[in-house]
Amino acid sequence: MNELQIALALIGVLAVIGVLVYNRLQERKIRRQTEAGFARPGRDVLLDNAEGRAVSDRPDTAFFAPLDEGDDDAGHGMFHGRDVLEPHFGDTEILLDAALSEESYPQAVLAAEEPSDLQAASVRSQSPTVAAYDEAIEFRSVLKSLDGMAAEAFDTVAAHSAALGKPVRWLALPLGSPAWEELSPPSGKRYLEVQVVMQLADRDGPADKEGLSALCELTQELARLHGWQVRCDDTADAAARALSLDKFCADVDVQIGLNIIARGTAMLPIARMRREAEAAGMRLSDGGVYQLLDSRGEVLFMLGNREPGAFAKDNPHEPETKGVTLLFDVPRVPDGVKNFDSMVTLGRKLAHEAGGLLVDDNLRPLTDTGIEKIRAQLAQIYARMEARGVAAGSRLALRLFS
Repeated sequence: MNELQIALALIGVLAVIGVLVYNRLQERKIRRQTEAGFARPGRDVLLDNAEGRAVSDRPDTAFFAPLDEGDDDAGHGMFHGRDVLEPHFGDTEILLDAALSEESYPQAVLAAEEPSDLQAASVRSQSPTVAAYDEAIEFRSVLKSLDGMAAEAFDTVAAHSAALGKPVRWLALPLGSPAWEELSPPSGKRYLEVQVVMQLADRDGPADKEGLSALCELTQELARLHGWQVRCDDTADAAARALSLDKFCADVDVQIGLNIIARGTAMLPIARMRREAEAAGMRLSDGGVYQLLDSRGEVLFMLGNREPGAFAKDNPHEPETKGVTLLFDVPRVPDGVKNFDSMVTLGRKLAHEAGGLLVDDNLRPLTDTGIEKIRAQLAQIYARMEARGVAAGSRLALRLFS
């Protein structure tokens, strides 16, 4: 063997040793991060409810703090004396091989730089088709299990949550997936985490503390039965946020109606109204009103008959009416001033073509000055919505004003 061969052999050996050392260092680094992320600093904030002490539901940085192995009374109180089976994180090799493997844990969580980023990473991995939990308008209860939660276990409770008075969404993160989806009990999947979120307000008013507590108790009971971890937002804080949100919604929840009415004892021809509406791109809905839709299929404004009944689909030739109304739902319409101007233009054309009058809700003739006042009020409403982080016509606004 000449010197060149010996040198190449030594280089090969050193390269192999270098790779082994590097892999070992990386393994140790991952172990340290894992052990820090699942450290047992003390009693579980979820389950620490000694006799006579209230449970705190306020969210914290470590949303789920594992239990001390020696904490014998952990799990009592909130779950009425039933022991809760907690995942065991003592064996680092098992944790590395199973809990943090790509097959059993979402890659978005693996990529987190700090253990406290686990929750944020999972929220960031939400699929664009599934809206993530939004603290501004929702209350949340979270269920977790590293062993996975069977989808069918949620069948009954998911149905029960529909009776709690406010919209409830069930968001699920399947084992081995980085993307959130809507929970589906028949899917046969196993979930690492499930978030149950209740909307804090809609056009029927704010969520109350009783409804929020009922949702929390529903998920706590489910966790007790299956030995999962559970964590609820603070119900008193959520109820206060619901009242504040409802007041904001009430302040900006405005609908603008423009009416086209017949002059004197005359009547307006329905057929002409139909032609003008359809020429403007409006389409007759199943409810018997004409709608102008945006590219998402959301309503920009509507045209309805002021007479009893509607523009009947099965009677397209109804001859006359005393008046029609154009309706503009302010918080649900994006680019509102522009779309309001489009409605005014159509209203003026309808009035001109049908020989009627364009009037406001008090049946007073609508002048240019009156229209400018409405436009100024619209600008103020939209500025308030932007300041609150609820853009008019956004998906957030559509959920609140439903």
